[in-house]
Amino acid sequence: MPYISLNPATNKTLKTFTSWNTHQLAAVLEQAYNAQQAWAQMAFAKRAERMNRAAILLHERANEYAELMAVEMGKPLREGRAEAEKCALACDYYAVHAEHFMKMETVQTDAGKSYVSYDPIGVVLGVMPWNFPFFQVIRFAAPALMAGNACVLKHASNVPQCALALEQLFRDAEFPSYLFTALMIEAADVADAIASRYVHAVTLTGSESAGRKVASHAGQHLKKCVLELGGSDAFIVLKDADLEQAASIAVKSRFQNCGQSCIAAKRIIPVAEIADEFLSLFIKKTAELKMGNPLSETTQLGPMARLDLREALHRQVTDSMEQGAQAILGCEPVAGEGAFYPPSILGQVTAKTRAYHEELFGPVAAVIRAADEEEAVHIANDTRFGLGSSVWSQDAEYAEKIAQRIQAGCTFINGMVRSDPRLPFGGTKASGFGRELSYHGIREFANIKTVWIR
Repeated sequence: MPYISLNPATNKTLKTFTSWNTHQLAAVLEQAYNAQQAWAQMAFAKRAERMNRAAILLHERANEYAELMAVEMGKPLREGRAEAEKCALACDYYAVHAEHFMKMETVQTDAGKSYVSYDPIGVVLGVMPWNFPFFQVIRFAAPALMAGNACVLKHASNVPQCALALEQLFRDAEFPSYLFTALMIEAADVADAIASRYVHAVTLTGSESAGRKVASHAGQHLKKCVLELGGSDAFIVLKDADLEQAASIAVKSRFQNCGQSCIAAKRIIPVAEIADEFLSLFIKKTAELKMGNPLSETTQLGPMARLDLREALHRQVTDSMEQGAQAILGCEPVAGEGAFYPPSILGQVTAKTRAYHEELFGPVAAVIRAADEEEAVHIANDTRFGLGSSVWSQDAEYAEKIAQRIQAGCTFINGMVRSDPRLPFGGTKASGFGRELSYHGIREFANIKTVWIR
């Protein structure tokens, strides 16, 4: 089957690519392995030179990459530029810190000398999603490459041009040939890639179902695996919160990237005392968002990435309304070409509705009123997901106590949930396992080796 690059704003085909056969995949994986053997022996300073070069190119090409993201998956230009710049930040960060993170640690034992070393693991397969087509890739590739590994990328099938642009980026930054390669393979071929003796670990960012399949194949072949899966982040607004600020950030967090983010504020949970006032502000600010052509500088909300995704989201919305939820704003697809869905708010969301239990991966906010703070915490934890969360209160010390009770990979107090190269990122429960970023992320794909000498 061919790879089809489709503009979701117009539903027109941009380019078509031919998928690789089994022999092409096997050959490239072997070449990646050979490239990694030499790369692992290269000094950190030499690796850092190339990673710094990649960061410079990301800065220089931010507009070019933003336009590519706009036409291939519908991301507004301003968000695409920010994504490219964030990629550069991650490259710079690991260029500076990787050597320290991988430094040998001396441990006092009964040996004459004993220490722990962090060695490259080999070739890391990244199975990546379309929603942040550049940053999701850089997030695993920058630390993995700086650790001395090779990276092979199975990108989402609807962003092949982004995948090839990333391969070209590392080539232009003078990384060795085949050290970073985009695999033009089908989803069904991922199992063969994992099974290859030339692949030593796999990391996936994507859906819960995809994560289960990849984890199963990785387990079958005893390969290290990191999963960053879905999320249904709670956004708890306490009675003493700055409601103007909370409402503004709730809109940004829920509708950034057309709501297609694992760590978007999907479940808005205001306590009863301030629920009406908060909701009034939230509705007003959501209604002001400008939806349109992602290539326009004024657009804040582009189309969803694919028509089938829009259809699936709308089914969740209509089912939820049949189960008792109410459409407060939007909740109807936009007529005409493209996969546009307006910024929408569902109210009266209860445990009887799909919107309460499922991830809404698109521009729909589910508002779940809580009687008090205790119920807000219960609602936040009453989900199989556990990726991000946030708590809003002017008493930061008290909010921190609330945060410690939330079952999630991260909790932000009076701030929007986001990833940062300096902090570990990942989830718990059905949101996956393992961590990306920080020193935790680079060590996920290292052989943590004990050396003991009498």
